Amino acid sequence: MSVSNSKSIPNQSLIGTFTEITKFRLSVSVVFSSVAGYLLGADSIDFFVLFLLCVGGYCMVGASNVYNQIIEKDLDALMDRTKNRPLPAGQMTVRSAFILAIVLTVLGIAVLYSINPITAMFGAISIFMYVSLYTPLKTKTPLSVFVGAFPGAIPFMLGWVAVTGEFGIEPGTLFMIQFFWQFPHFWAIGWFLYDDYKKAGFFMLPNGKRDKGTAIQVILYTIWTVLISLIPVLGITGKLYLTPLSASLIGVLGVGLLYYAIRLYKEKTSVAAKQLMLASVSYITLLQIIYVADKFLR
Repeated sequence: MSVSNSKSIPNQSLIGTFTEITKFRLSVSVVFSSVAGYLLGADSIDFFVLFLLCVGGYCMVGASNVYNQIIEKDLDALMDRTKNRPLPAGQMTVRSAFILAIVLTVLGIAVLYSINPITAMFGAISIFMYVSLYTPLKTKTPLSVFVGAFPGAIPFMLGWVAVTGEFGIEPGTLFMIQFFWQFPHFWAIGWFLYDDYKKAGFFMLPNGKRDKGTAIQVILYTIWTVLISLIPVLGITGKLYLTPLSASLIGVLGVGLLYYAIRLYKEKTSVAAKQLMLASVSYITLLQIIYVADKFLR
């Protein structure tokens, strides 16, 4: 990987550039979801397979992020939030970024394939949908969030598929939880970053506006997210089960998430949207922890 010196930020390290262009924090959060899914599906933990899942998962997410930034390089330069990313800031050439993306893609698919073919297949689908469908649709239609929710929901169920080698009701439920969760999460982001997104022509809100209609949809999808999160307590999702105590804890988290969704509806401010975004991150993280703890402690 070569780094351009013509516009590079002083003291910008290769590691710093790598973590920035692969969106380290986002990628780690995605890997965390996959690990949670693995632990939920495992009868016994194979730490080598878990390691492979982490490496393969990071490569796949990192590759998606690099492809995304290559495609949106000129648009990223227009937004305050993204103008200092490696490509628009000149810390890395497009050629170097493309080589990195290809290496991460091949390595990611190979590592996931070594676990089992279906895991590699879902990883490849995730990259394809994120790069070829979600990314170009962001400047064309608010439906991009719907399309992007598919690859975004794969990681949680990918861990289960990695340990079982098959797709069924259990990983399907994990997929649906993270699928519906993404709507209030990304619409909240789209709301408080509305002006910045507008500079690049991104359409992220369902109505295209920060209005009552968008806020109502945020509430509806929040309710769906919480309800789907509680389905395993009914004992109808195969080996994926949730005890009443853990379901109660998730219910409390859900009430908190719904509170911030309703608050956005009432206030319609960027501050309320940012609070909802933070609440949504807390919700999905704590949900995954509760699910895993419930399995191993009961």
